Amino acid sequence: MKTKNLTVVFKALAHPHRLAIFLRLARCRKKSQCDPATCSRLCVGELGRGLGIGLPTVSHHLKELSRAGLVSTRKVGQNTECWAKPKGLDQLSIFLKRFDV
Repeated sequence: MKTKNLTVVFKALAHPHRLAIFLRLARCRKKSQCDPATCSRLCVGELGRGLGIGLPTVSHHLKELSRAGLVSTRKVGQNTECWAKPKGLDQLSIFLKRFDV
């Protein structure tokens, strides 16, 4: 991952609500195969529960996480499903493993 990309990723994760949203989405059911079919998918409304923030704020945070390449979203009827992007997770993991983090 390039330094510029890492800056965007870490800036996105630096906000407590974005970090909480990302961590919820990053929990894969199958750690060996993390793709949208096997990863946790949550709707925008579900992501906001327990954080004390409204839907517009959750949407803003998802936009920032998406811009950083960490999450994807898809409209399904009246809901928007969200999940952690496997490539974003892999790149972040590779970077952190370089430093034994």
